[in-house]
Amino acid sequence: MTTVPTTREQCAALDAADPLGPLRKEFTLPPDAVYLDGNSLGVLPVRTPEVVRRTVEEEWGQGLITSWNAAGWTELPYVLGDRIAPLVGAAAGEVLVCDSVSVNLFKVLTAALRMRPGRHTVLGERDTFPTDLYIAEGVTGLFEGTRSVLLDSLDQLDEQLAGGDVAAVVLSQVDYRTGVLLDMAEITARVHRAGALMIWDLCHSAGALPIDLTACQADFAVGCTYKYLNAGPCAPAFLYAAPRHHAEVRQPLTGWFGHAEPFAFRPEYRPTEGIGRFLTSFPPLLALAGLRATLEIWEQVDLELVRAKSLALTGLFMARCAEFAPGLEIVTPAEPERRGSQVALRHPDGFPVVQALIERGVIGDFRAPDLMRFGFTPLYISYTDVWDAAEALREVLASGEWRDERFNRRGAVT
Repeated sequence: MTTVPTTREQCAALDAADPLGPLRKEFTLPPDAVYLDGNSLGVLPVRTPEVVRRTVEEEWGQGLITSWNAAGWTELPYVLGDRIAPLVGAAAGEVLVCDSVSVNLFKVLTAALRMRPGRHTVLGERDTFPTDLYIAEGVTGLFEGTRSVLLDSLDQLDEQLAGGDVAAVVLSQVDYRTGVLLDMAEITARVHRAGALMIWDLCHSAGALPIDLTACQADFAVGCTYKYLNAGPCAPAFLYAAPRHHAEVRQPLTGWFGHAEPFAFRPEYRPTEGIGRFLTSFPPLLALAGLRATLEIWEQVDLELVRAKSLALTGLFMARCAEFAPGLEIVTPAEPERRGSQVALRHPDGFPVVQALIERGVIGDFRAPDLMRFGFTPLYISYTDVWDAAEALREVLASGEWRDERFNRRGAVT
């Protein structure tokens, strides 16, 4: 979209011509509400309950233990990883579905430190999602003399890399607070020139924009499946390892599913070949059912169309906010190449404003101290949804209804 619509009628015309529009019916959307929190938890795909039912009643209920083979349970971490691979620019055998983002980051970061003996520093960005910082702190505590250094800004990256002591850098491709999109290829190249390994957190980019881990020469990546991918609350995460590292890598959680012969029940550990050596135990099977269902939808999706619509939706929302609320700070970059699929607005009373919006049926969220976040999932958010959400925000700010005491109760869910 080159021209930002200026009326709701123009938005409706864009919806009618939207090539992704037919996919909206694939999702269970809340009635009389605009859901702009898919960057925290995606909505329920219509097909998911049936896939979960089949898994429970047929594969478990009827097949019982035979379903490990008959229903292909044993291979699901690999099969689903291969289905995610095209969404992140990877090939078959390079992505694995397992565990949580935190556990997977622990595994790849520990492996990275072992691959760079003699180096003692892990770099991260201070404002990245806290679990990444906590895991880095925990991992470095296991290696004597190793430290975790937090950058206040990426402007400090080259200075820190110059010392030759950095083993690995951990960054989020999209900032969870502001929606700022980093240049993955450029940053990875800088890290590699310094001899360090690059680990990317894709939680706020997978399913929101095209990613090319292979072209960027990333070393490792982790990501979740319950945001833009819509796999369900706390669905298993995924892990990527560049194939050039598979033979060398040693991860610390050497559980039986990562064994070369898991059903031989040998007392000594011998890792399997390839990406499978990052397996520890089998992921929760019923949670995998939600991922199986949503990936059926993603196989119909052109990520270039997703990206184009994402930029159009976020651009529309920012343009409307700039028009009616000059005192509202738009934190997300205006430049398309620098933003993900969310818009962050700064307001000193952001929490009650978000609560007032939720009461009106516009569901966003809040991040302390003053950021209101609105996520735009192109598969089910329409242009008229964005227009209506911006209009609701205008009315909330103009009326001052957010000042009502009930919207300031911090026990409210955001």
